[in-house]
Amino acid sequence: MAIFKPFKALRPVPEFASRVAALPYDVMNSEEAKEMVKGNPYSFLHVDKAEIDLENCTDIYCPEVYKKAAENLKKLEDDGICKTDEAPCFYVYRQIMNGREQTGLVGCACVDDYINNIIKKHELTRADKEADRIRHVDTCDANTGPIFLCYKDSEKINSIIEEQKKNEPVYDFVTDDGITNTVWVIDNSSVCTELSALFEKAGDFYIADGHHRCASAVNVAKMRREQNPDFDGSEEFNFFLAVLFPASNLEIMDYNRVVKDLNGNTEEEFIEKIGEKFVVEATGCDGAYHPEKKHTFGMYLDKKWYKLTAKENTFDENNPVEQLDVSILQNNLLTPVLGIGDPRTDKRIDFIGGIRGLGELERLVDGGMKVAFSMFPTTLEDLMSIADAGLIMPPKSTWFEPKLLSGLFIHKLK
Repeated sequence: MAIFKPFKALRPVPEFASRVAALPYDVMNSEEAKEMVKGNPYSFLHVDKAEIDLENCTDIYCPEVYKKAAENLKKLEDDGICKTDEAPCFYVYRQIMNGREQTGLVGCACVDDYINNIIKKHELTRADKEADRIRHVDTCDANTGPIFLCYKDSEKINSIIEEQKKNEPVYDFVTDDGITNTVWVIDNSSVCTELSALFEKAGDFYIADGHHRCASAVNVAKMRREQNPDFDGSEEFNFFLAVLFPASNLEIMDYNRVVKDLNGNTEEEFIEKIGEKFVVEATGCDGAYHPEKKHTFGMYLDKKWYKLTAKENTFDENNPVEQLDVSILQNNLLTPVLGIGDPRTDKRIDFIGGIRGLGELERLVDGGMKVAFSMFPTTLEDLMSIADAGLIMPPKSTWFEPKLLSGLFIHKLK
């Protein structure tokens, strides 16, 4: 039984929403963030990547960065750019990208549901990234970035949300990348109560994106519980900011790979070796090859595209992790042929989100990388089955678009 509750969001006043809203902190580096905020003192990147406001900041994890983030968040509130709603609300958040719509409900999920695995994970987290967000949330005293969750479709929940979209939105703007962002406020307490009750019966929640933010929010809650041994569970630090999407609304894009060298092999030797586990075919066309079904891969090498098809009995079809294409490529090619044992730490491999297109793979290989692989996207069904089994996906298995903007909703911890 999952808990999802309304809350009093600290959020931009409508006329500033488009200027406050920003991409998540982890999709750009500090220099890119500095460029993005030029001429915009209200961008939420001043909170999420506060090092951009510190001169000569060489350590993005120094205490001054977190202190500056808290100051910048307070300034948004003090200057009237962001205000806190007077009563707990849910918020409908719709994004439209290239004609495809995804609509989620913004609210607060429960820390104990994460601890008890009612909110299911599919990815390992890195201690350094977790520590960063723990300090950020704790110092800001707020969840500043939403967790991207999904649930198995409920016709009743979906119909209530669709009904709310007939009302006047509070925000409606298009970002520079052409994505339309629209928000409706649900301030009717009876509707909020009904939605919370329906989610209690809707089954488990699944983390689609935001494992580090989620784990960090939970760890901050554990710290606050130690500091407040008489807590009763109703305190805001027991909950974290999330957007819940029905699974049918979401689309996973491909997450492609590029590698710097052939591990000492000539091109002929390399193709011969991968032929042991894959059927290798020249595509015979000038354009890039995007796999059309599971267990097939594109490969770009020496300005040519190839189609790779995993041979029978080279992987376990009945193992939900081993049958993933990212596992097949890793176990049958990247590790044994290219010598890439841990893709999380190996500097010879890089990962390219499908949003950047296969032309980016060609550009990288033509510009100095040696070989690229285009992937068939992991399915949401795969993600859920792995999470249900308590298993972990290989790194860089999924890429969700569009990204949830930060700054439109802030959850204060007290």
